[in-house]
Amino acid sequence: MEHAEFDAAFKAMPEGYAEGAYEGRRFGVTVKRSEDGRRNSLFARELAGTDIVSFNLYRVASDQTSLKPCEMSTQKVVAFVLGFRPDP
Repeated sequence: MEHAEFDAAFKAMPEGYAEGAYEGRRFGVTVKRSEDGRRNSLFARELAGTDIVSFNLYRVASDQTSLKPCEMSTQKVVAFVLGFRPDP
């Protein structure tokens, strides 16, 4: 997985609350971005289950980011961002 692929997928996610699908399951997702774009967060909860995905993403320089998953693996976070499809 390239950094650019993850970055593009996260930027495409709508800010605020949205619902959509990941691996055939429904999730409610909240994305927050600071006005300057340096502080970002995502919290997703499976609507008919118990799974969650949560992370903070800090842009420390124009080409550098620091991904901080909340008590889960980086791989889980990356897979979710790349695979989540918001409802139209």
